[in-house]
Parts: sequence; C-alpha cells; structure tokens
Amino acid sequence: MGQQTSSPWVKRRRQATLLEIRTTARQLLRKHGPTGVTVNAVAREMGMSGPAVYRYYVSHDALVEAIITDFYQELTSTMLAARDACSPERPGRRLLMTCRAMRAWAIDHPSEFSWMFASPVMSAVKPDEESPRQQAGQQFESVFLDQLADVWKQAPYPVPSFDDLSPSIQLQMTEYSARTKTALPPEALHLFLSSWIKLYGLLCMEILRQLDFAYSDLEPVFEENLYELCTMHNLTYEPPTK
Repeated sequence: MGQQTSSPWVKRRRQATLLEIRTTARQLLRKHGPTGVTVNAVAREMGMSGPAVYRYYVSHDALVEAIITDFYQELTSTMLAARDACSPERPGRRLLMTCRAMRAWAIDHPSEFSWMFASPVMSAVKPDEESPRQQAGQQFESVFLDQLADVWKQAPYPVPSFDDLSPSIQLQMTEYSARTKTALPPEALHLFLSSWIKLYGLLCMEILRQLDFAYSDLEPVFEENLYELCTMHNLTYEPPTK
C-alpha cells in the first residue's frame, strides 16, 4: 500500500488535484473577492467535500499561502522575462521594462495583486522564513535589488551620506542590507527603497482605484516615477514605445 501511495502516477494525480484546487480558488477570488475563497466554496466548485480538500491543504491559511506563492512566482517570471529580453549592457532599459511588466501584470490581475500586496491575508502564525510563500516573495524582491546592485557595482551613483541619515534609518538599513546580503551599502539601499515606495505606492493606489477622482490614465504618472528612478540611479530613461 505504501509503495502504491508513492507511485509516480499517484504523485502526478495529487499534483494535478493541488493545481486544480488553487486554480478554482483563483477563479473564486476574481468573482467574489478574498471572502469568497473558502475551503467549502472550492470544494463545491470542484464537486468535492470540504474534508476531501483538507487532505490536500490542511487549513484555509495553507491554501492561501499556496495561492499567493503561485501569484508571486507568476509575477516574478513575467518581470524576469521582460528584463531578460533586454541587453545587460542597457541596465536602464532592463529596469524600466521590469517595472512596466510589473504594472502590466497588476493591471491585468487586479484581484491577485490586491490579495498579494494591498490587503494581504495575515496568517494566524508567525511567517516561516523557509516557507514557499516567503521564498517566492524574496525572489520577487531580488528582481529589483539585484539589478540595482549590478548598477552600483558597475558605476556607483550619488547617495546621501550615511551620517546624514537618522540613527533609526541607519540601523534599519544596516540590518536590511545584511539580511538581504545585497551589494548595496545601506545609504544606497535607502535611496532605492525611497524610490520604490513611491512606485509601489502609486501602483497600489491605481489598482485600488483610489485616484480615479483625478486621473483616468495613470501611465504618464507612473512614467514620471520611472524617470525619477532612472535619474536617481544615473540610468538612461527611455519612454515606452507604442
């Protein structure tokens, strides 16, 4: 019996069912929002019982973790494909295409993006740094960090003096730099994060439609932020091609 359970056919069937569960949950997310993604709702859509789904995901939190891991991996792959379509000799263009790919994915997947970033589902337990979700999030993070680290290694750009930063920022950036093992010094990391906060904040507000009262097209505003990002890091800004 044990050999049958571990057979390749059983493993493939289990993986197929796991994927079907996550795909069904994603469809429910798009139709009904996060509150519509319950184990029982997924089971009904698949013609299964709730207890049967729990044999694949032991809790609602476990299901959510797996779904969001998928989203991170999909977004990261999209960004890396856009980056790698550009020559390494054009770091500015690579960064621009990475950022634009992120925005394009978010616009095409507003429910997924919102669940990942704007209103993340908090687990009842402390996040496991070794969990697939945490690792997928770190891979997403490294898409930007690695590019800016490469730029810094090739041609360091002007950054604020470390001593001019507040003691709190000095401590936080020193710890973050060590934790991420990035080649960026703390002061360069702070500069990058400052520009990232603007870019990411604008994208969240766009996806949540919080700026509809003033803007019907936020692409030019996003491009203004990309121009500032390039200027801050001594990169050449190239406007998008239509």
